[in-house]
Parts: sequence; structure tokens; C-alpha cells
Amino acid sequence: MNSQNEFTYLCALRGATTCKNNSVDSITSAVKELLSELVSRNNLIPNQIISVTFSVTSDLDACFPASIARKNTGWEKIALLDCQQMFVKDDLSKCIRLLAYVYLPNDQTPQNPYLGKAKNLRPDR
Repeated sequence: MNSQNEFTYLCALRGATTCKNNSVDSITSAVKELLSELVSRNNLIPNQIISVTFSVTSDLDACFPASIARKNTGWEKIALLDCQQMFVKDDLSKCIRLLAYVYLPNDQTPQNPYLGKAKNLRPDR
């Protein structure tokens, strides 16, 4: 798939992961793994990705996930945004969530990666 004409519908993909601690290295590792899974599970190339919004729990403030994503080859034109996840008592700690808008072929089923302790957020996925 190299032509946007082959991408037939706009799809919102979700995903999440957790970090071991609040450090640049830990957040970087978690974001890279989450994006790698998002791309591989959905057979994505950068031209298919319109935007990615990251939200993080308040206990993660060592760096911006979007700054990590921005370093991926071909991601220069993708709109990236960071925000803080709303606080909810007993929410999963050290969690990074994402919402990505992408173009997918009509016959492709979206795959939403939930990794680490975030697997518990969506056991159905």
C-alpha cells in the first residue's frame, strides 16, 4: 500500500501501556513499544496516520510521548499531541494512552494494542 487512494476509511485506533517508573528511559521504551505494536498490528505506513494524541497519568512527567513519536522516520507530517489524563481514583498508574486517526483498507479489522498492565483496561482486546 503506497497510495492514499487505497485507504478507504478513516478509523480511530486506541491503545495503552504502562511504564515501570517516571523516567525518560522508561517512558521512551514504553512509547516505542506501543507505537511499534500499533504500526505492526495494523500494517501502517506513515502516510496512513493522520494524528496521534497521547494522554498520560499525572505521575508521568519526565518527558512528552509525542517528542518520542516525532523521531520516527516518516512521522514529520503527522499531527502529535500530548495531554494529561483526567484523574480518577484508583486508575491505573504510570499509564500512557493513545488515540490515533488512520486510514485503513475496507477489509482490515482495526487492532488496538493494550500492553503491560494496561491489558487490564480492555481485556476484550
